[in-house]
Amino acid sequence: MDYNKIIELVKQAGQLVFDKELKENVKTKCPSDFVTAVDLGISNFLKEELHRLAPEIAFMSEEEDGVPTGARWILDPIDGTTNLVYDYNMSSVSLAYFDGTRVTFGVIYNPFCGDLFVAKAGGGAYLNGVRLGKAPDRELQDCIVEFGAGVTWKQYADESFALAKDVFENCLDLRRICSSALAVAYIAAGKLNGYFERVLKPWDYAAATLMLAECGCICSDWDGNPIQYEHPTTFVCGTPKVYQYLYKAIQKHRQF
Repeated sequence: MDYNKIIELVKQAGQLVFDKELKENVKTKCPSDFVTAVDLGISNFLKEELHRLAPEIAFMSEEEDGVPTGARWILDPIDGTTNLVYDYNMSSVSLAYFDGTRVTFGVIYNPFCGDLFVAKAGGGAYLNGVRLGKAPDRELQDCIVEFGAGVTWKQYADESFALAKDVFENCLDLRRICSSALAVAYIAAGKLNGYFERVLKPWDYAAATLMLAECGCICSDWDGNPIQYEHPTTFVCGTPKVYQYLYKAIQKHRQF
């Protein structure tokens, strides 16, 4: 597989965020859940181009219905659509290749600042062409933790924010940049140290989980099970020390 070609396709698709007409074409799937013509344009472009490169590989995307079996691309065309709508400029294109058993390749691209994360199973993770080493395993009081609350899952707000308060009282600081793919990739790069969210979908984390693995980090669902790539799940990850703290804090605060 020509991974360099795939990376270039992701970068090319990402330029659609600068199309003002597409960005302003906004619809809502449900209250607080936006989809723009940028999302649809990126999804359609990559689906067509990836099929041209490898027609035998299925395609799974936030903008597609159903979950294919076996080998598949897993795409979030814009992770952080609300950020895009509000010109927050913390959005990313996230593409992973799942071989039917595990993710073996991933790309996360923020076209606004040009940050490009790439990972290959057993081949390391890279940020802008520079190989990332093992993520620093700092003590919790020296760590910055990102969390997601999910604007479409507000029924979990009490649980999520009670957990966030616990973490905030014990870590250096909390963040909410609201692009899960970028946040998890930042952990691999040592810019953040942990992340948790009550509900995430495979396209939110597929590429980023490979980057975690290549940089010595840990992820699981809230029960400690390995992450799967078929349906929404609870999600927690971090460097080893932070992961252990977050996992224990989750067991203390989770409502079910």
